[in-house]
Amino acid sequence: MGNEKESTTYATGAALLLDSLVQEGVEVMFGYPGGAVLPIYDALINSPIRHLLPRHEQTAIHAADAFARVSGKVGVCLATSGPGATNLVTGIANAYMDSIPVVILTGQVPTSLLGTDSFQEVDITGITLPITKHSYLVKDPRQIPRIVKEAFYIASTGRPGPVLIDLPKNVLAATDVRPAPAELNLKSYKYFTKGNAGQIEEAARVIAQSQRPVLYAGGGVITAGASEILQQVVERANLPVVTTLMGIGSLPTNHPNVLGMVGMHGTVTANYAVDDCDLLIAIGVRFDDRVTSGLGHRFATKAKIIHIDIDPAEIGKVARTKVPIVGNAKLVLEELLSKVSKPEISPWWEQIRLWQEEKLKTDNPNLNPQVIIETLGEIAGEETIVTTDVGQHQMWAAQGYPVPAPRHFITSGGLGTMGFGLPAALGAQVAAPESTVFLVTGDGSFQMSIQELATAVQYQLPVKIILMNNGVLGMVRQLQMVFCDERYSQIQLTANPDFIKIAEAYGIHGIRVTETSEVRNALLEAINHPGPVLMDFIISEDEVVSPMVPPGKGLTEMLGW
Repeated sequence: MGNEKESTTYATGAALLLDSLVQEGVEVMFGYPGGAVLPIYDALINSPIRHLLPRHEQTAIHAADAFARVSGKVGVCLATSGPGATNLVTGIANAYMDSIPVVILTGQVPTSLLGTDSFQEVDITGITLPITKHSYLVKDPRQIPRIVKEAFYIASTGRPGPVLIDLPKNVLAATDVRPAPAELNLKSYKYFTKGNAGQIEEAARVIAQSQRPVLYAGGGVITAGASEILQQVVERANLPVVTTLMGIGSLPTNHPNVLGMVGMHGTVTANYAVDDCDLLIAIGVRFDDRVTSGLGHRFATKAKIIHIDIDPAEIGKVARTKVPIVGNAKLVLEELLSKVSKPEISPWWEQIRLWQEEKLKTDNPNLNPQVIIETLGEIAGEETIVTTDVGQHQMWAAQGYPVPAPRHFITSGGLGTMGFGLPAALGAQVAAPESTVFLVTGDGSFQMSIQELATAVQYQLPVKIILMNNGVLGMVRQLQMVFCDERYSQIQLTANPDFIKIAEAYGIHGIRVTETSEVRNALLEAINHPGPVLMDFIISEDEVVSPMVPPGKGLTEMLGW
């Protein structure tokens, strides 16, 4: 801040906090009030920041998380002390695992009561230490601008992640606050940008000499805004591409070089290609066990590995690396583009096309998830955003929905959080109000955040909900079918409500679909309806996700039905 800002005196610490958020470009926050944060909510009345009130603190942070994923900005959420703060923990972990920039504001008891086990006191900075990139306990209201500036900087630079600011009530209520200068002076905080030039040249040489290369793209590509330059590299070298779950959309799904998602529920082609490649070019990935089956020593055993990542801790953590390049994916790919040449890999492409002809059986005449997702893909526009919950429906969407661009497919990757989908859809709709937002969910996940239907109505967020209703916890049932000899335990959702009546109770339009012939009209009706819509698709509990690589097995040891 300049001298003019330094001389300003604020009525309260809370007013200073909100002004500091405005200085960081914050226009929207998701929060839930309580006693410790009353000064913030009082100051909000005079603030330009738009506040949305979900029905649970956990859904507030999920909405902020998805807002960040869609907009590319830092998401902001707010909760009171004690249970308000602890209700954020799952969402913080979700953002941390998926490297999403979120600033979390929590209320805290007055500084004079810290450590006394006072009403609604928890050590939230201590509780969240392993799942935040950094955290602050504010004790001097004059330092609020500096702390806010640092929090946004840390959350959004390097490998992004959540940063928590814990705000005691007396700090927020402090009056006649004259702020200290908000200057960044983070000498101990370093992150990489450009990669090592020699290593990039080595990568280009290894690519030129390869005979069976595969480019393996993850969420880091999307975070870095590297999709356009990635496509140029892929097309110049004619490289086959596989993606992680988080990397879906880094290239358009229908691009001819994209083989699909790799891993536990990846495509047959992607899994065979990674297993047989002689060069794996990994960009913005962390070699998650959903891809490697936890078998780094058996993963891509024929391949040299080039690993490009902004976080040096990921290099060599799981997979042996021939060419390590630490840096921002976009900047590294820009350098690589000027050096890369096209290897002679015609026989490799011929083999890949043969694998692509091996189609799994999809001749189910009944209403099935593949038809629902395929039809959605046919009618959805280029600006459509799809969010998902976690379970079988998530994998069906990941396998079958043609994602046209980055930030158009929003899902919980590393933590696998049921209940993420509906608040994520709301956050996505706030971030992209002109886009059509679809939620793909299941009857298990949906009921973990069903109360957010009220939020959709209150703020007129016209999300379209595809509920795949099979009356069971489908993914757990599938695992019990395979690994427990069909001994099904505690997966029946026998007391499910009539979801259409639930939707109508909230004032939401409901459509029930039981036949394949009804799918297209239901989706079109939902798109044309001006408000939120719930579509209840009744599918069989016997539907499974195929293929499936059992944990501990190699990529080619896929089970299919």
